[in-house]
Amino acid sequence: MCGRFVLALDGEEDGAPKLSELIDDTDTAPANDLPQTGPRYNVCPTQTIPVVVPGRRLVPMRWGFLPHWYKTPTDGPLIINARAETIATKPAFREAVRMRRCLIPATGFYEWTKAEDGSRLPWYFHPTEDRFIMFAGVWQDWGPDALSTCAIVSCAAGPTMAQVHHREPVMLAREDWARWLGETDEKAAPLMRAAPEDRIARYRVDKAVNSNRASGPDLIAPLGPM
Repeated sequence: MCGRFVLALDGEEDGAPKLSELIDDTDTAPANDLPQTGPRYNVCPTQTIPVVVPGRRLVPMRWGFLPHWYKTPTDGPLIINARAETIATKPAFREAVRMRRCLIPATGFYEWTKAEDGSRLPWYFHPTEDRFIMFAGVWQDWGPDALSTCAIVSCAAGPTMAQVHHREPVMLAREDWARWLGETDEKAAPLMRAAPEDRIARYRVDKAVNSNRASGPDLIAPLGPM
């Protein structure tokens, strides 16, 4: 699963490269249809997020995939994840996974366990080496105004994630970006798997992030060894 994430790259350090520069493999930065928005420490479903489409172009999309048969954005369940095991056969996703795959950048994401009293305990997952994570995603335009919407692909959790949750977002290595975007002739299905155990780490964070209105870098401050 992935129900909240963090994207905190641009503008944090003097001279830090922009996200649009980090996703490009050439000497020329790709087109960027997004305004500079600054770091975001609590990205929630239905918000507008930056998404990488073929051509390595950053575009804004609603996080919450809307099937074409929805008459309104609330006409059915909020779809923020697409299960890797059924994505090729589910009516909502089967065309998108063939024709409209995308990359969704993040610098980390949250997941929760339950305390004995039933309260939710948040954990922050982050890459161990890279500056950011690239989730596998699918997208499609919806409605008469062609609202672009997307979902993050999820798979069975690997060892690092499984101690907290049984699902995890599909996290793509840099060398697999082109393959997922359809820029090569290789099949993308084998990429929908858990990340290597040493690629992500986790630590507990404060319950403040349980609120979707919370913001700021304190949300990802570690509570200490748990």
